[in-house]
Amino acid sequence: MQLVWPAAEPVDVDDLDAFVAAEARPAPTGRPWLLVNMVSALDGAISVAGRSGGLAGPADKALFAALRGVADVVMAGAGTVRAEGYGPPRPSPTVRAARRARGQAEAPRLAIVSRSLRLDLDAPLFTEAESPPFVITHAAGDPERKRAVAARAELVVAGEAEVDLHVALVALGGHGVGVVTAEGGPHLNGDLLAADLIDEWELTISPRLAGGEAGRASVGPPLAMPVEMRLDRVLQDEHFLLTRWVRATASPVS
Repeated sequence: MQLVWPAAEPVDVDDLDAFVAAEARPAPTGRPWLLVNMVSALDGAISVAGRSGGLAGPADKALFAALRGVADVVMAGAGTVRAEGYGPPRPSPTVRAARRARGQAEAPRLAIVSRSLRLDLDAPLFTEAESPPFVITHAAGDPERKRAVAARAELVVAGEAEVDLHVALVALGGHGVGVVTAEGGPHLNGDLLAADLIDEWELTISPRLAGGEAGRASVGPPLAMPVEMRLDRVLQDEHFLLTRWVRATASPVS
């Protein structure tokens, strides 16, 4: 893998985990830094047969692991958790040691955003997790489901009739969370974008044309103005491009 921008000449990146961990992610006032990690085909598709794995390669999988390695929390929508068969994060011994050295827990915690709380509470992500996952929902949810989830997870109630993601991130910050890696799906990304909470967008461009009817990386209400991002770096591995974009202006203060 090589750093191809910004660089006068390509520079070999031998330790991707250390490279990603060295990138600046200063938490905005009042909430954690939030990055979105997605992979896209050349024609914009974000999935093949409903899953992102058909677009991924070794480089993308390595970046996925590296971004999880720097995260205190890995956030995903309940639909993505089901579709991708999420389990509890299981970092390697090397990643665990690096996290300890940075003062982090050895493994990130999952945060599942769910309006309905229709979750399989017997799944490994609940029963085998090193730390109980957060489940983020709203106050109007079913009380019985809330009680059942609270027995297996740390329930975060944010918002009245809809999930308020800003309130949720502030709550996670109260648990000492400094970096959140969001892994989709598109509706969660769209809600994060609408709430103006995205500080970093990691986009791997896969050298594939997927066709079909796969959707875009964010789906949600239209914005009054697009959010300006700036290109921070480009890594290349064979024909995959791993791009990092950060906010062009300072993150909004809570």
